[in-house]
Amino acid sequence: MTLTQLEAFVLVARLGSVKAAAKVLGVSEPAVSGALAALRQHLADPLLQRSATGMELTVGGQRLVSIASQIVNLAVEAEAAIRDAQGAPELLRVVATSTVAEYVAPALLNVFTARTSSVEASVGLTSDAEMSALLLERLADVGLGPRLAGVTSEPMMRYRLIVVAAPGHRLARVRPVPTAALSGQDWLVGPAGADPSSDSGRLLARLGVPESRLRVVPSEAAAWVTAAEGHGLSPAVHHLVAPELSRGVLVPVAVEGTPADLFWYVSTLSPDRRSPAASRLRRFLATPDAMHVMARADGSVPAARFRPPVYVTLWS
Repeated sequence: MTLTQLEAFVLVARLGSVKAAAKVLGVSEPAVSGALAALRQHLADPLLQRSATGMELTVGGQRLVSIASQIVNLAVEAEAAIRDAQGAPELLRVVATSTVAEYVAPALLNVFTARTSSVEASVGLTSDAEMSALLLERLADVGLGPRLAGVTSEPMMRYRLIVVAAPGHRLARVRPVPTAALSGQDWLVGPAGADPSSDSGRLLARLGVPESRLRVVPSEAAAWVTAAEGHGLSPAVHHLVAPELSRGVLVPVAVEGTPADLFWYVSTLSPDRRSPAASRLRRFLATPDAMHVMARADGSVPAARFRPPVYVTLWS
């Protein structure tokens, strides 16, 4: 029995599928299936079985999952203890939804780590549904984005979700836009819009936009550029898209239910289980300096502190 096998088992149990666990771990589905097969053979129990809704735990799997979760958590604590004994900086593993990871988290962590030299921070991109599992299994320390169940979530910042389009789009001057007219339009979205559990995803579902009308691009910025070229509508965070609005390359569209006032949340484990760095980041997020950074975020950081974005959500 290995830690890798237990990690794979716990994530499949939490997320409900081998595919979802493989995505989070940043490995192939056969790699996760192989780890599960080895664990099943070692314990002589299927542990998980397929159902109409995904993967379900057997009786043995139900008893193992809490023990396996404790082992995974203890492994994280062991790594942190060794780093501390060696005098290495404390790792702060932040996971964020795509808009926050693209625009807000880089500048925010840049300011935070500049003040806290004993912390080494990294950002992973994840979906709303995956974030809770990563925090519960101590595979991430802080989640930025949605409000999560089962962990401690507090509002981080209020933001406004709108719909934008090029000034020449045929719906740009319609007041109000009939909801029936929206399902036949092309919609440009970044990863957030493609995630049904995100605020953007829920907005699109509420408007009745079919999946066939979604054009997914690699980032929110790319979605807004494509919309500015006249290729469709796009959900957007008002203060982040404000420069494009002020230049007149995009305009708000009067879509029912927008602007929608929403919150980004910071999520961690309970105080007795979270890391010291996670606690310090939570306190920092309540300061005026943090609010200023988030309100003026453009995704940029000083060149000397640039790090490529991390698109996996497990650090081992």
